[in-house]
Amino acid sequence: MSLPRIERPDLPEHMTWEELERLPEEIAQQIELWNGRVVWVRRGPAEHQTFSNLFWNGLRSCARKDMSDHTEHCWQVTTETNVFLGRNGKSDFLTPDFLVHRCLGSPYQDLRSADVVLVGEVLSPSNTQTDIEAKKGRYAGSGIPWYWEVTLDREYSAIATVRAYGLDIGHAQLPDGVHPLRLANYILAGEWTHENPDGIAIDFPFPIAIPWTELEY
Repeated sequence: MSLPRIERPDLPEHMTWEELERLPEEIAQQIELWNGRVVWVRRGPAEHQTFSNLFWNGLRSCARKDMSDHTEHCWQVTTETNVFLGRNGKSDFLTPDFLVHRCLGSPYQDLRSADVVLVGEVLSPSNTQTDIEAKKGRYAGSGIPWYWEVTLDREYSAIATVRAYGLDIGHAQLPDGVHPLRLANYILAGEWTHENPDGIAIDFPFPIAIPWTELEY
């Protein structure tokens, strides 16, 4: 997420959604709540926003084609939208860079993780592996079927790698007495670089085909 630079105020470690709503918008939009804990969203370069929008456009085109071919399907593709985890409450949410969700029954509804089929994060060199894994674990724990990572090149305004992870809710084969840290995890199901000349191609959660020419800065 690319956000304007602004001085962070001194906030409590935990807040409710209602308390967050009372903050100025330019402050609130830089915060996620993880079970009520205040987590500041790391500022990214301008490329963050550009590549999020390019993926929105590519995924939206694919979603529309799928809906045309399968009229029983209804998808919405968007960027930087709060995804509330769990069935109720609003003090536990994440804000992916881009996402796909099932169409909701009426406009302006809160988006719940149960309605989301794909979330994506655009990763710049400033993102740490600890931050990435923590957020990925929360997406998996909320049951979102697909998680995508878009890694930016360290030297150029370009995409280096796109990875698609599918949710695994089975049991890992670990030695006796060893138990997985999380009940659900993502497994790498697709990986694309510019060595794949045809671009990104995968059939889930609907047929997705995005050439590299549509993802140029």
